Amino acid sequence: MGNYITFPELLMWLPLLAGIFCFTVKSESVAKNIALFSSLLVLVVSLTTLAFIDVKYATYNYQNYLWLSNIGTSFHVSLDGAGRILTLLTAVSFPIIFIATRKNTYKNAGAFFGLMLLAECGLMGVFLAKDALIFYFFWELALIPVYFLSSIWGGEKRIQATFKFFVYTFAGSLLMLVGIIYVYMHTGARTFEDGLTSLHSFSLQSFYHATLTAGEQGWLFWLFFIAFAVKMPIFPFHTWQPSAYDQSPTSVTMVLSGIMVKMGLFGVIKWLIPMFPLAVPRFTNTVMILSIIGIIYASCIAMMQDNLKRLVAYSSIAHIGLMCAAIFAMNDISLEGVMIQMFNHGINIIGLWIVLDIVERQTGIKNMSQLGGLAHKAPSLTIFLVIIAFANIALPLTNAFVGEFMMFAGIYKHNVWMAATAGISIILAAVYTLNMIQKVFYGNANATIINVTDISVNEKLGLAIIVIMIFAFGVYPQPMIDLAKEAVKVLDP
Repeated sequence: MGNYITFPELLMWLPLLAGIFCFTVKSESVAKNIALFSSLLVLVVSLTTLAFIDVKYATYNYQNYLWLSNIGTSFHVSLDGAGRILTLLTAVSFPIIFIATRKNTYKNAGAFFGLMLLAECGLMGVFLAKDALIFYFFWELALIPVYFLSSIWGGEKRIQATFKFFVYTFAGSLLMLVGIIYVYMHTGARTFEDGLTSLHSFSLQSFYHATLTAGEQGWLFWLFFIAFAVKMPIFPFHTWQPSAYDQSPTSVTMVLSGIMVKMGLFGVIKWLIPMFPLAVPRFTNTVMILSIIGIIYASCIAMMQDNLKRLVAYSSIAHIGLMCAAIFAMNDISLEGVMIQMFNHGINIIGLWIVLDIVERQTGIKNMSQLGGLAHKAPSLTIFLVIIAFANIALPLTNAFVGEFMMFAGIYKHNVWMAATAGISIILAAVYTLNMIQKVFYGNANATIINVTDISVNEKLGLAIIVIMIFAFGVYPQPMIDLAKEAVKVLDP
């Protein structure tokens, strides 16, 4: 047990305390300032941790408080591997979201930003937890604020969309809880620092070494996988996503698609695969086939969409499906590609949502068929969109190219035909992305865009940060590759 506050604690408690404080604030501008300032503090902490990766700084990246010793659980959090990359993504994303959506107004803004910061705290906890009970606690803490954010501040059909989101995620969480309890009952005794001993343990290492037969691992694999698959989501557990993305406030959709879907990928990498080594080889091809079906299916549906939000939602399903397939390819190059792509996909998809939020706020329109010629009215916005869209389809010299190339290389190494089938999505992504750019921003201007103006300073700042990262990690990806290699290195139980 440490005698000082460590990096993982700061990453969790700063947004938690700021979020609680926001609930007491009546002024919208004050709530926005608190949210932005606290998220910037979290970003500073996250960037600082990159200077303390070396093993000699382990005490700064680790905390383990005695919590419920009689049932074998402790408040154990640690910053390493995939968690480091995803906490960095979370820390980078929230300030960008708050800056770029600053013009948006909310009734009861204190509660809105309080819930957003609680969601940030929950996300950080998921990526830092090294105890199954703590992991489950933060898993729920991240989801509950999003449920209220969507159901209170969402669109006209928000209740239906939010209810579907709640049913899917709640069912998945219950399956995971059943799995956690079963694995816990098959763990060994644990002795704590104060000498207390529990018959079983919720610690990550205990779960890795639980005494489970191949048959038990088989059905437990699906309990955990379904929970994670719903969160990603991948085919056929994806049907909640398009309506939830469409009806949620855009800043909440940014959190959902940019960061929260990574909870499922993280769960597979950090918990599922190391826990069930006997079951994973049996189901690898099944999961990869489901993921590849989802990639092609979602890409084809995206090509048919007129609603811009649903187009980006299906695009996200395709990208996440590729990451899931790459994880189960089970080789280092594919896993490193996933680590890189989880960060870069989050940045790129948030950039797309910022552009769509600006378009919808200025025109009140979501459908491509009702728009056209926005480049005449908003040239700066058009330039930003084209760059972000090219990054989204992994054009060389953009940040997504390296990660996507490594994922395809890993899938190819596992199975040539799977790689070839998944590769069709590259063409489909280019089709629906370029079609969207052409229909919305080019061509003849129509009456719906008469009152459109170019973007504000805050919006330019948020999009400029994203574009800088797109080119920086596209031209010089080595820092992200190094983080990815470190993440893969610490995966082995």
